[in-house]
Amino acid sequence: MVNVKINGIDISVQEGTTILEAARQAGIKIPTLCYLENVSDIGACRVCVVEVEGIDRCVTACNNVVEEGMVIYTNSKKARLARRTNVQLILSQHDFKCASCVRNTNCALQDLASELNIREVPFKELLEKEEWDKNFPLIRDSEKCIKCMRCVQTCDKVQQLHVWDVHNTGGHTTVGVRGNQKISDVNCSLCGQCITHCPVGALRARDDVERVYEALEDPDMITVVQMAPAVRTAWGESLGLSKEFATANRIADGLKKMGFDYVFDTVFSADLTIMEEGSEFLERLPEIKESGIPMFTSCCPGWVRFIKSEFPEMFPRLSTAKSPQQMFGAATKSYFAEKIGVDPDRIFSVSIMPCVAKKDECTWDGRNDVDVVLTTRELERLFRASLIDVEKLEEAEFDSPLGEGTGAGVIFGVTGGVMEAALRSAYYLATGSNPPADAFKEVRGPKPWREATFDVDGTPIRVAVTSGLGNARALVTAIKNKEVQYDFVEVMACPGGCVNGGGQPYQDKNRDDMVGVRTDVLYSIDSNMKIRFSHENSEVLQAYEEYFEKPLSHKAHELLHVHTEEH
Repeated sequence: MVNVKINGIDISVQEGTTILEAARQAGIKIPTLCYLENVSDIGACRVCVVEVEGIDRCVTACNNVVEEGMVIYTNSKKARLARRTNVQLILSQHDFKCASCVRNTNCALQDLASELNIREVPFKELLEKEEWDKNFPLIRDSEKCIKCMRCVQTCDKVQQLHVWDVHNTGGHTTVGVRGNQKISDVNCSLCGQCITHCPVGALRARDDVERVYEALEDPDMITVVQMAPAVRTAWGESLGLSKEFATANRIADGLKKMGFDYVFDTVFSADLTIMEEGSEFLERLPEIKESGIPMFTSCCPGWVRFIKSEFPEMFPRLSTAKSPQQMFGAATKSYFAEKIGVDPDRIFSVSIMPCVAKKDECTWDGRNDVDVVLTTRELERLFRASLIDVEKLEEAEFDSPLGEGTGAGVIFGVTGGVMEAALRSAYYLATGSNPPADAFKEVRGPKPWREATFDVDGTPIRVAVTSGLGNARALVTAIKNKEVQYDFVEVMACPGGCVNGGGQPYQDKNRDDMVGVRTDVLYSIDSNMKIRFSHENSEVLQAYEEYFEKPLSHKAHELLHVHTEEH
């Protein structure tokens, strides 16, 4: 233990503890900007500077450890002046037109400037200029970049894709795409983790809200909207709604008030995905056992982009089943269009997703089954722009016949959920009877790499689950090197799964806590649903009976599966 004094308070902390953490343990706040716990402690912004007796210059608290007898002042005149000056210098290189910024009222720099009572910037404005393809799903606004390096650290340490890099030195230091390349030319997975970790509006997703308004205002268009499972866990956070109030059915009410003709739940097509993917897994199982190489899930477009670029030899091991978003779009413009008797070209299909990569995925097959993808953040902006009083929303039912879902479909939004849902139905498809609904809960949990073996009709099924692309890289490498052997592997690009997707509300504080809360919401919904097996979804069964025939039928393959070249 090390004994130190912070702002006159004597405290004892473990050796190796940083000044920042020691202060937090004592209940003393030190402002931070570039710091990300367990990810970034490089002290780039120098906002966390403190005064230490015996040291002439202020030191950064995030990456300097306490020493025996150290006397620290976190808000002395010297520390306060250094901190204010550093923030003013950052502001001089930041376009602070806050009113038109996507991070307005939810910006770490904006909050910090207010806390430090900064009302003017005495330094000359010097904004970086950079051309960017505004059609790409991920947008970088160089004029807003504050060089905190969070995007670099997150992409390097968590996702291990190294898309972002530091360019130049000294006063010309900046951040950009690795090797000064175009973003479309590097192996960006579009996971969006750099967006959610950026403390300002320098990184954002392409905004497609106005495209949706154009469709809603077109009298010749039939507007159809679907909503992913993870959206219901987070949509109310930025709107100030409690988890208990911010239900999926209140989203449905709001979307109907906006003027959507049909409002559906992607949980329906998650169940449809399980029917196809579970059947495909059982069909491929003999070859999987013989080759020793697993089938991978294909629901996450960030993961699909990753494996295609990083492990192309493993790409054919993906399930050919489309993601729930794409299955829903295909069902909407075929089965549903036929049921309501309209030309599919008149249907404008919108999906609301917790994901940035979904904006790219909808273009892969060239069919335009999904016309526009909005993130959860864009849904919030849609509610605000539509002048809807969210506190007065009521519980509205989803439309039929694409609105029914099961607990299995709901848990698609969390890491391990796809695997658990697939195993529930694969067991039934193999044996003709249901397992206990929670028989496969061993795949749940926050561990970065989880594995289990289950007996399905006398056959041992070895599975693995991971989330976060750095973890995915380690797992796939181990499979390639024959260090491990599995039959079925689920991968999600974002740590924790879709609940922590790159399109979810910004959570600069208590990020890990929020992921846990969002996860609990989905598991709670699953455990309380009357139907918890995808193969018992009556509307899915109706769709097969009336249109798709059966899982893996010719029609199902044509509409609900992809060919390798379509990715």
